[in-house]
Amino acid sequence: MALGRPGFNRGPRPPFKKKEAEHNINEHIKAPEVRLVGDNVEPGIFPLRQALAIAEEQELDLVEISPNANPPVCKVIDYNKFIYEQKKKLKEIKANAKQTVIKEIRFGPNTNDHDFQFKLKHAIGFLENGEKVRAYVHFKGRAIVYKEQGEILLLKFAQALEEVGKVEQLPKLEGKRMFLTVAPKGSKK
Repeated sequence: MALGRPGFNRGPRPPFKKKEAEHNINEHIKAPEVRLVGDNVEPGIFPLRQALAIAEEQELDLVEISPNANPPVCKVIDYNKFIYEQKKKLKEIKANAKQTVIKEIRFGPNTNDHDFQFKLKHAIGFLENGEKVRAYVHFKGRAIVYKEQGEILLLKFAQALEEVGKVEQLPKLEGKRMFLTVAPKGSKK
């Protein structure tokens, strides 16, 4: 009889695998000669043993930067510092990438004027914040016979948003919904 919770008796754990390096370093470089670059290093083509000796002399690592070049390009650097800086750059690029946010606003084919104004006010706020607005009219059941009313409503909506946004996609019927997409005119920083 197994102790513990049922279904969790998996046996011994597999050994912990250390994550493999993204680059070939030091003795893992296979090329007979390499193009050497780095700080405090005379750039040039060297035999692998000499390049390793230069890196060891400076107490740094020999890292294969461009393995597909002929001969491969290797840099004399501190590998951990190199990986740290690469991660830092990647994080910075992700932080600067702008996410496009699309806010949806739903109408019925017979939306009254008060509801229209209420939703219009929200759409203006979204556009001023730099977000896209996707307005749609949802036709329930037999309400699909009011397609023209839905299209008129969306065009009226687009016209009301003319000052703060530009229409990206004119009203288009997809199934039981008619869509209109409006993007902000000026991007907010």
